Amino acid sequence: MSFTARLDDPVCLDVRRFGGKAAGLARLAAEGMPVANGFAVDARARRRIGVDDAVREAYHRLSPHSDVPVAVRSSATAEDSAATSFAGGFDTVVGVRGADQVVEAVRRCWAGVSGERAVDYARVNGINPATLSMGVVVQRMVRATTAGVMFTISPVTGDRSRIVVEASWGLGLTVVGGEVTPERWVVDKIALSVLDHDPGDKRLEYREDGTPAVVDPARRVAPCLTDDQVLDLARLGKRLERRLGGPQDVEFAVEDGVPVLLQCRPETVWSGKTQRSRFTPGQGAARWITSVVSPGVS
Repeated sequence: MSFTARLDDPVCLDVRRFGGKAAGLARLAAEGMPVANGFAVDARARRRIGVDDAVREAYHRLSPHSDVPVAVRSSATAEDSAATSFAGGFDTVVGVRGADQVVEAVRRCWAGVSGERAVDYARVNGINPATLSMGVVVQRMVRATTAGVMFTISPVTGDRSRIVVEASWGLGLTVVGGEVTPERWVVDKIALSVLDHDPGDKRLEYREDGTPAVVDPARRVAPCLTDDQVLDLARLGKRLERRLGGPQDVEFAVEDGVPVLLQCRPETVWSGKTQRSRFTPGQGAARWITSVVSPGVS
């Protein structure tokens, strides 16, 4: 049994083995989308002898000559379907450097499958918690100048003619964790024009190693993306929606001016539903849908 597989290996499309996050990234890679290099760990390997060595070997293949920093992300086998999403229910550990630390972070992700929040969510959605299992994704850390989320449907109203982009300086932890008021753009999906823009208050940023830093006052309200970059993201969002068959909830980072996809999952709040949103005005859409992820272990 092979315990790990590259994200561009078609075997990662098997949700039962590698989980929804890995399968989503594998599909993006197969579609030629910009995805950070990495590998996935088989959910069935959790209690197998030799898995630690397999993770170390996969990490060294990812970075043969140095201890490249990586993000280690939970990938539950029951997550990110068109009906349910475990967004924010499991751990993501960023800024992990060195083979032993990667093994530790993988095991931390595995432990989350039996966490209270994940178990409660499974029960509410009619999933037997005993059937939950966890794959893990390990990806090269993107040297992000800006990062955030994109919804190819309005998360506030469910309007399918709108794309909403939320972003802030540095890693996306501040956006998904609700630690800043992110900059927000509303884009007309058909005309590809910016309809609304709120500069937010980007008072904190996370560096590549997962450490926080206070943002200078002038940068807090300065644009972290140009309008052209926002429209490029919107075009990418439209491609994703066409290829993947419905509205998407996307996490991205911008490295050297180029967007890199970190995650893409079906939008589950409005797609196929008619209930009113519980979105609270003034609260970032990412914070509403997701929860806090964690800086790296040391």
